Amino acid sequence: MTRSTARLSVIIGSIGLLSLLTIAGVGFTQGHIGDERAQSLTSCGPTQPSGTVVHVTLSDRGNVMMGASTLMMVSLYASPSTVPSGNVTFVATNVGGLTHEFLVLPAPRDGVGTRATGVNGKINESTSLGEASTSCGRGAGSGISPGTTSWVTLHLSPGNYELLCDEPWHYANGMYQGFTVQ
Repeated sequence: MTRSTARLSVIIGSIGLLSLLTIAGVGFTQGHIGDERAQSLTSCGPTQPSGTVVHVTLSDRGNVMMGASTLMMVSLYASPSTVPSGNVTFVATNVGGLTHEFLVLPAPRDGVGTRATGVNGKINESTSLGEASTSCGRGAGSGISPGTTSWVTLHLSPGNYELLCDEPWHYANGMYQGFTVQ
């Protein structure tokens, strides 16, 4: 086998693995999101979460080129989507192939999904109540790598909130969900 044939074989094998991981991610987005199977992708997570636990699944598939005119297939799913007021631990697991992050903000007056994005594809995070974006860790960081988990515990009052990913163009492509605290 020549060196270029061996290299091509490795590339094809990598593409096959990526396809398999994408298919697994699609399976989560088609009815299996938020259950323990999503949590089994990673061995990291909070050992003793405080308050009500909400499992958040971050996923993606399709075109991975970033840009305002590029459609990405990204999703965020939180379960349960309604919780009692008090301490809430959000456990966010990235089952996709891209880096994601997780933020909690008060819901905008115009409704979930209506925040403006800047030329960088990001929203204004100044009203964020908390963030989980540390691979295998708690709180804010540089992003949740594929196959890892991050978490944040917040004390939430009754009201409507928006859960979202603010990696460039992820929010603009629909990576958000409404969330209610009673």
